[in-house]
Amino acid sequence: MSDLLIRNGIPLSLAFGALGLGAAVVLIRSILKASDGNEAMRSIAGAIQAGAKAYLNRQLGAVSMIAVVMFIVIGLLRDWTTAGGFVVGAGCSLIAGYIGMTIAVRANVRTAQAASVGSHPALKVAFSGGAVTGLLVVALGLLSVGGFYLTVLKVSGNPKTAIDSLIGLALGSSLVSVFARLGGGIYTKAADVGADLVGKVEQNLQEDDPRNPATVADNVGDNVGDCAGMAADVFETYAVSLIGGVLVGHLVSPESMAALSYPFVVCGISILGAVLGVLYVNLFKQSATRALLGGVGISGLFSALLLYPATRAMFPDGLTVTGATVTANALYGCILTGIVLTFASVWITNYYTSTEFGPVRRIAAASETGHGTNVIAGLAVGNHATVLPVLLICGSIWCSHEWAGLYGIAIAVVSMLSLSGIVISLDAFGPITDNAGGIAVMSGLDPAVRKVTDELDAVGNTMKAVTKGYAIASAGLAAMVLFGSYVEELKAHLPGQVFHFDLTNPKIMIGLFIGGMLPFLFTAFAMDAVGSAAGAVVHEVRRQLGLKPGILNGTETPEYGQCVDIVTKAALRQMVLPALLPLVFVVAVAAIPSLGKEALGGMLVGTIVTGLFVGISMTSAGGAWDNAKKYVEDGNHGGKGSDTHKAAVTGDTVGDPYKDTAGPAVNPMIKVVNILAILIIPILFK
Repeated sequence: MSDLLIRNGIPLSLAFGALGLGAAVVLIRSILKASDGNEAMRSIAGAIQAGAKAYLNRQLGAVSMIAVVMFIVIGLLRDWTTAGGFVVGAGCSLIAGYIGMTIAVRANVRTAQAASVGSHPALKVAFSGGAVTGLLVVALGLLSVGGFYLTVLKVSGNPKTAIDSLIGLALGSSLVSVFARLGGGIYTKAADVGADLVGKVEQNLQEDDPRNPATVADNVGDNVGDCAGMAADVFETYAVSLIGGVLVGHLVSPESMAALSYPFVVCGISILGAVLGVLYVNLFKQSATRALLGGVGISGLFSALLLYPATRAMFPDGLTVTGATVTANALYGCILTGIVLTFASVWITNYYTSTEFGPVRRIAAASETGHGTNVIAGLAVGNHATVLPVLLICGSIWCSHEWAGLYGIAIAVVSMLSLSGIVISLDAFGPITDNAGGIAVMSGLDPAVRKVTDELDAVGNTMKAVTKGYAIASAGLAAMVLFGSYVEELKAHLPGQVFHFDLTNPKIMIGLFIGGMLPFLFTAFAMDAVGSAAGAVVHEVRRQLGLKPGILNGTETPEYGQCVDIVTKAALRQMVLPALLPLVFVVAVAAIPSLGKEALGGMLVGTIVTGLFVGISMTSAGGAWDNAKKYVEDGNHGGKGSDTHKAAVTGDTVGDPYKDTAGPAVNPMIKVVNILAILIIPILFK
């Protein structure tokens, strides 16, 4: 049994990946069979679908031109197999985002219709729409990495060649993820901020009021940012973590087939857990928060139970890692570490961003004394929210390394990311319920329908923050593995040379400072982009309301397409520079002879450390600001239209690019820096 599992671990995991795709297809069919409401609802949903599709098609064209250049450069400077991996990774990342977004924009109108029946039917439709994205991400990630590895292995007959080619796949998925996160984030937050500043603050219009010219662009943005962008982001994190586990397994135990196939087995079994979690949410009627978090719990527990016998079977005599024997129980301890860190990340982020707990309520209370105190409270919450996740990440690194060295950390990362199927289902649930509420208002449905969607949307806001916290926490662990892989690759490529990353070495310190600066520069450009585009939306909304006074009394129709066009052009134009920053800095540091590999290693560490803090702080603060606004809108501290509400809207406006543009985009940016550093070792270091 042990030999059979070791030899067939990768093909078996690919079968589980195919099962995940099949489950996604079943969910798609169930969603499309649901009622899509009346003609007015279908018309509004059609406009959202058209805007989202148009943006993604134009983004695909822009990214494809850069990808072609990268493909040629990688092929000429390294090898064409790795360049082929780059194309596979980029393509699958785009596909995951595109299909997920396509289903989400069809699930939103059906969720609005289901909300007219009750809360649980709406929850089922919205979550099923999100689960399509979640299952697609893990299934495509597993199939692309495993399928490409087996294909190259069969053609070349050399496991080292097949493993090295996976670095290209990782870079392709990471680069597309940065563009998707930035472009989608700039789009959605420029529209959202512009719509709020004029609609809510200046004109006292409610959320998604059809008289607001920016409301369609706002709803389109939810899909291209939170659905397509998040799908590409987590596909990248999932694929990179799996590749990191395979790479480290080969580096530390090159003769062990079990070490190589074990990460695939972990991911394959966890897809079964994700499917079970989806079934749990859809079958058991309970509150939205309990249902969604219960699905995560069921998925994690099921995976943990199955992975114990699988680990014992694959490592009956343990694993020899750099001369030491690691027991099966120690490896299983690393699995549990990843799962526990997932649960802990979910709980901590939920605490800091849910309306049920103190941090969000403190921000709402601070809004009573003005806009400035709201912003101060939100910034404080974001900084507080970094403490527990970072301490847990430190504990996870320490435990995993004690048990199984660098390979143990890699397995903990794979274990954590293997739960992406169910966790990302929570994230995509948010924009679907948000859009459902918008469709309900714009199509004139009973206010009771909007009440149902608002309740689900508040849960969705928390779930989005939870998944971003999860993604960034996993990025911290994954980056640690990638840095270790960078060091091991240097040793393998330059045998006989000794590498000491000594902090008294000025090259290391220069690299640390450059790497520490990069996340701040990156997020600064992202925030600038949102601010600039949002300003253009504000001017356009003011222009339309001034030119057509009948818009506000309902006798004239806003020109929704103008705002859609503004944010589309702004997102595509302004995503390029920050997305290319990590590429430029890595190549520049590595190519300068007086800096070289030591400074590049320091740069990787600096980017990981500051990127982790910046990402957690921004996403947590943004989620807390958003829900503080909703808490006030629910009738607390004066309710809608009060001065407190206006201050809460200001905080939400600041938090929007924090949580949906700059903060989450740090995650793939960290990975791009580390993967590119590994990729260029044989090119620049002789």
